[in-house]
Amino acid sequence: MVPVELVDAVLEETRTRERRLRDLPSRVGVYFVLALGLFEHLGAGLVWQKLVAGLEETAPRPSEKALRDLRRRIGARPLEQLFAVLAGPLGQPSTPGVCYRRWRTVAFDGCSSLSAPDHERNRSWLGRFTSRFGTNSYPRVMLMALCETGTRGLIGAVFGPAAEGELAYAKRLVGHLAPDMLLLADRGFDSNGLLAEVAGRGTQFLVRSKSSRRPPVLVMLPDHSYLSRIGSLAVRVIEADILVRGTDGSRTTGTYRLLTTLTDHRTDPATTLVRLYHERWEIECAFLALRHTLLKGRVLRSKDPAGITQELWGLLALYQALRSVMVTAAETQGLDPDRAGFTIALEAARDTVIRVSGLSPEPGPDGRPDLAGHIGAAVLLQPLPARRPRISARIVKRGISRYHTWNHDGRPLDSTPIAAIDITVRPPALPTDTAPSRPRAPDRQDRWTQVSQVMAADVHRTWQAKEIAHALGVTGQKSVNSLSTQLGYWARGGRLVRTAPSTYKITIPTTLTTTTSP
Repeated sequence: MVPVELVDAVLEETRTRERRLRDLPSRVGVYFVLALGLFEHLGAGLVWQKLVAGLEETAPRPSEKALRDLRRRIGARPLEQLFAVLAGPLGQPSTPGVCYRRWRTVAFDGCSSLSAPDHERNRSWLGRFTSRFGTNSYPRVMLMALCETGTRGLIGAVFGPAAEGELAYAKRLVGHLAPDMLLLADRGFDSNGLLAEVAGRGTQFLVRSKSSRRPPVLVMLPDHSYLSRIGSLAVRVIEADILVRGTDGSRTTGTYRLLTTLTDHRTDPATTLVRLYHERWEIECAFLALRHTLLKGRVLRSKDPAGITQELWGLLALYQALRSVMVTAAETQGLDPDRAGFTIALEAARDTVIRVSGLSPEPGPDGRPDLAGHIGAAVLLQPLPARRPRISARIVKRGISRYHTWNHDGRPLDSTPIAAIDITVRPPALPTDTAPSRPRAPDRQDRWTQVSQVMAADVHRTWQAKEIAHALGVTGQKSVNSLSTQLGYWARGGRLVRTAPSTYKITIPTTLTTTTSP
C-alpha cells in the first residue's frame, strides 16, 4: 500500500530527499516513522530491529541518536503529503453501507484524548487541558477528522491545540466535501456559518441541532417534519422522540432535532433520516482504532511539536493504509467493511514487516493479482460477526473526564442487547393565540420566530411593519420603530422580500421534487 515509488515521489515533491549517499536515506526514514506507529509499544531501537529483522544481508545498526536525527532530517512534510495521497473515500458506491441513495455518507468529529509528553515545548504549543474536574496531567492534542462512515476511512484530518475548538478545525475540513456526499454531524456543528459553507460546496447535510435553537415553522409536512430557514439557508427540521428497549427490560429515551437539506418528505421520510443519523457514530470507531488499537492508550513519543506533528501524520497514514487493505479485501467477497477486524489487520501487518512477506500482490488461482494480499487474507479468514445492536452508559474511566459519572439518560451500566427502537416524529409546538398579559421583550432569535410564524400564516400576503407589530402585541412608537429596523435587516439578509416601504413578504423554501430511486 505504500510502495517505494510512492515514498520517493513524496520525498521529491517535498524536497526532503538526501543529498548524498547515506546508510539511512530519507526513504528509510519514512518507513521507520510508519513502523513507529506499527510498534507503538516499543522503543525506537527495538522498532528498528523489527524493521530489518527479515533482511538477509547485514543491515545498519544505528544508535538511538542516529534514528532521532533521521526523523529530524525528513521532518513532517513527507508524512503529511503521504497521508494526503492515501486519504479519500475507500468504498465503491455498491459496497454495503457506503451510500444513502446517491450520496456517500461522511461525518466529522473531534478527538481530544490524544496525550503528548509533559514537556515544556509541548506545553507551550498545546497548553494544559482543563475541565471542571481539574487539569489533565498531559497536554492534549485535538484531532479532527472527516470520515467515510461506511468504511471508516479518512478523507481528511487536521490537529492542533484543543483550545481552538472543534468548530474552528471543522471549517478547515469543509474543502474536502463534494457534491456526492451527505454530511452527518453532532449538535456542536450546527452553526449558521458552518452549515452555509457546507451547503456552498453542494454537499447535503443531516446535522443534529442544539435544544436551545428554535427554528421558525414555515411549512408543515405530512410526516410531521417542517420546512424552516437557518440564516439564508432553507432546511427541513425533524423533531423525534427515541425510545430504546433493552432485552433486560430497560427503557432509554432521548430527543432529536435534526436539520437537513433533504427537504422532500416523499423520497426521504423522517424516520429513515433519524435512523440514518446513527451512522455518525462510525467515526468514533475510527478514533477507537487510532487511540486504543494502535496507540494502546499510550502517550505519544515526541517531546517537541515538530516530532508530535510528524508522529501523528505517520499514524494517520498507517491507519489509512490498513483501512484501504481491509476495504479491498471485504469488497472482493461482497462483505460489509464493518466485518473486517482492525486488530487482525494490524497484527498481520506486523507479521509482514518482521517476515518481509506479502510485499507485492501475488497471482491468484485465476492468474490475476491477489489484491487482498497477506493482510486481506488474514482479515477474510476471521471476519467479525454481524453487528449486534447494543446500548450502554457513556462513561469514561478517567476522573477528570466530563463523562466520568455522566449518565443522565439512565442507560444500562453494562452492554445490553437492544430489543426494539421506537421512533416517534412529533410536530413542533406552535404558539397559542392568547398572548400573555405582560409580554416580555423578545430577543432577536425569538422575535424572528414570532414574526415568521405570523407571516407564514398567509404566505401570499404583504405585511406592513405596523400590522406585524399589532399581531405581536408590540406597543409604543419606539418598539415599533425597532421592529421596523429589524425587518429591514432581515430583508437585506434574504429572509424577507421588501415589496414597498415598510412592507414585506416572507420567502418560503420550495420542496424538492426529486424522484431518484434509492
